[in-house]
Amino acid sequence: MQKLLNTFNPWWDAGYSFQIQKRDRYLKKIFQHMESRDIILLTGLRRVGKTSIMKLVLGELISQGVDKTRILFVSLDDFLFNEKSIIDIVAEYRLLHKIRMEEKIHLFFDEVTYKDKWQQQLKNLYDKENVKIIASSSSSSIFIDENAYLTGRSRIIEVKPLDFDEWIEFKDIKLKAVDQDLMVAYFDEYLSDGGMPEFVLKKDRAYLQNLVEQLIYKDIIARHNIKMKTEIKDLFLLLMERSGKQLSINNIAKILNITPSNAKRYIEYFEETFLIGLIKKYGKTNEKITSQNKLYSGDIGIRNAYTGYRDKGAVFENYIYLKIKEKKPYYYVEDGAEIDFITDRYFGSQYLIECKYNSELTEKQKKVFEKAVVKNKIILNGYTDLHLLKELED
Repeated sequence: MQKLLNTFNPWWDAGYSFQIQKRDRYLKKIFQHMESRDIILLTGLRRVGKTSIMKLVLGELISQGVDKTRILFVSLDDFLFNEKSIIDIVAEYRLLHKIRMEEKIHLFFDEVTYKDKWQQQLKNLYDKENVKIIASSSSSSIFIDENAYLTGRSRIIEVKPLDFDEWIEFKDIKLKAVDQDLMVAYFDEYLSDGGMPEFVLKKDRAYLQNLVEQLIYKDIIARHNIKMKTEIKDLFLLLMERSGKQLSINNIAKILNITPSNAKRYIEYFEETFLIGLIKKYGKTNEKITSQNKLYSGDIGIRNAYTGYRDKGAVFENYIYLKIKEKKPYYYVEDGAEIDFITDRYFGSQYLIECKYNSELTEKQKKVFEKAVVKNKIILNGYTDLHLLKELED
C-alpha cells in the first residue's frame, strides 16, 4: 500500500514539477471554498479535466507553503485499491507520514463513487478528523445522497469542456488588436474541435471516438451489466444525430427494436455519464413531465466526431447550452414556435435566448419572442454576440 501511495503522490519527493495547463476559472471557484470545511465535489464528463484541476489545486497549495506530505491524492478506480475502504487508505497514509489526528491534511479522491458507501465515509472523515476533502466523479450519481450524509457539508462544481475562451488559452493564440477579426475564424475552428482538453492539444479525432468507446463500455455496459452492446452503441449514434432536437423515446425504441422502457433507461445512463444533457419544456409541472425532452451533446467535438461538422446552427446552439447549463434552462414553445432557451428564474435573472448562426428568426419566432413576458431577451447570432452572455456566466 505504501508503495502505491508513493506512486500516486510523486510530489512527496524533491524536484517534482507540475506541468499542467491552467484552468483559472475552476481554480478560482475552488479556492473560494478552500478555507471552509466544506467537501468540494467535482463532477463532469470523463477526461474533461477534473483530475488535472485537482492537481492544479494541489500544486497551488504546495506553492502557498502547505507541507507536501500533508496532501494525499488517490484515484479510487485503481484495481489495487479494490480491497481498501477510503477510511483504510487515509489511515495507511497517516501511518506512512506519522501524521497525528489533530494535524490538518488535504485529501484528493479521484473517481470517489467507485467506492461503496463513499458519502458515509467522507462524512466520517469530515466529522472526526482535521481534513479538507476534494473528490471527483464522472457520474451524476454524485448528486444522489439518499441518506443526506453530505447535506450541508459539500459543494458541487461541474467541470465542463473548454469553452471558447479556454480553448484560445490552450491553443496559446494571441492576437493584436488589429487582428481581432480573426476571432470569427478561430471560433468556427473551435465549433469543429469542441472542448475536450487532450483532443484540443493533440487534434487526433480517433482519440474522441476511442474515449467514447471506453466510456460506453466501462461506465454504461460493464457498470450496468448490459447484454445489448450493439444497441447501446447504435443508440449513441442516434443521440448525436438528434443533438438540438426533441427526443421521442418511442421513435428511438422503434428504430432500435427495443422496448420504450429500455430506451428510456439507456438514455438515462448516457445522461448520468454527462455524454448528453436533456432539458424540459418550459411550462406548468404537467407540461414539463409529459412533453418530450430536448437533447444536447456533452461536448460538441464528440458530436462532430460521429456526425461530421455540419449544421453549424445546431452546433452553436449546443455550445450555448453548455455555457448556460448551470442556469437550468428549458426550451420555450408558444403558438407553434420554439425559442431555444429560457433560464430558470430560481437561478438568477430570467433570460429568453434564441440561437442563430448567420440566420434570422422566422416570423412566428419573432412574434413569440416579442410577446414573451421575460425581462431579459437575447438573440445570439454567432461569435460577435457571445459577450451578451457575460451576465449569465458564474
